[in-house]
Amino acid sequence: MTATPATPDSAPVVRKPRKIFLLVGLVLAVALGIGLFTSVGTNDNNKTSGAPHAGGPLPSFSGTDLNGSGQVSVPADGVGHGKAGVVLFFGNWCSVCHQELPTLATAVRQQQAAKGGLARIEVVGVDSEDTTANAKSFIHASGVSFPVAYDPNLIITSGDFYFRGDPYAVFVKSDGTISKIARGPLTAATFTADERALIPSGT
Repeated sequence: MTATPATPDSAPVVRKPRKIFLLVGLVLAVALGIGLFTSVGTNDNNKTSGAPHAGGPLPSFSGTDLNGSGQVSVPADGVGHGKAGVVLFFGNWCSVCHQELPTLATAVRQQQAAKGGLARIEVVGVDSEDTTANAKSFIHASGVSFPVAYDPNLIITSGDFYFRGDPYAVFVKSDGTISKIARGPLTAATFTADERALIPSGT
């Protein structure tokens, strides 16, 4: 019985790629392509690129005046139609606001009556997430004398200003650009003399 001679070495056999690997590769390519084209020109900063900021324009807004019978209207050329000002954001539901607003309201009244620093500044409030009755009760109990825009659905607070929660204070130059945004209770740190006039002494 004779042995079968061994066959000489031949070129490596080229195997066809399995369909599963082709499918995975195709899915990855599509995913990468989608990610590339949808991420071009976008990042976390751009998501809030329209948010108000120091040096940027003050958003214009309007709302029913809780402290009067008309509308509060803040145009793009300053809080008081070309006058420097401050916009205060608060609500009856906000515990910090209950501590802060009465003293702020007193400071505004006293400064404006005495022709102090705030006599040159228009003060406007925005009350958010309250019922009309609660909002009016809160601002009247706090002694607020300035106009207050009613914002029950956060159209102004979150929609125009991108704020989450209260309190906030937005200081605005006469040309309608924002000079400073203060989050939380107001303190004297880093504020100008006119801005400090709004803040109760000892803070």
